[in-house]
Amino acid sequence: MSFFRVLLCRRYACLAALIAIVTLTLNGCAGLFGGDPLRVNVAGIEPADGQGLEMRFNVKLRVQNPNESAVNFDGVSLDLELNGKSFASGVSDQSGTVPRFGETVVNVPLTVPAFAAVRQAFALAGAAQSGQVPYVLRGKLADGLTGTTRFVDRGTLSLPALGMALP
Repeated sequence: MSFFRVLLCRRYACLAALIAIVTLTLNGCAGLFGGDPLRVNVAGIEPADGQGLEMRFNVKLRVQNPNESAVNFDGVSLDLELNGKSFASGVSDQSGTVPRFGETVVNVPLTVPAFAAVRQAFALAGAAQSGQVPYVLRGKLADGLTGTTRFVDRGTLSLPALGMALP
């Protein structure tokens, strides 16, 4: 065989080995928790002090673990999209455990940059016709290199009808 054929064969062998390792690793991680994803819901939102024009909130997440193994975490990260656009993000170094077949509440400070708030105000004014704004909340509970557990919550927020008098 020529030098180039040997080099090409080695390259394909390395690529095949890498694909096999990644596939086995991902399958192993899915099996650790019985394949059921964590259930994450917003349990509460409280205003917090911001800097300058930014808005800040303390988001309380209720994390439910429907699996037979506890999930340990040492850090939380969140990203919130409204109407298909990035709106807010936050991180926390909170640590803890979501017990097997149990739940816990995690606090994460969320920051809304001033420009994101202005951009969303204009977008929400256009969405006022339908009264529904789609959201996507993405996050992760971190625990080392292989212990990171990701979650996604999607839904729609209902806007109050314009022109209605408030009590």
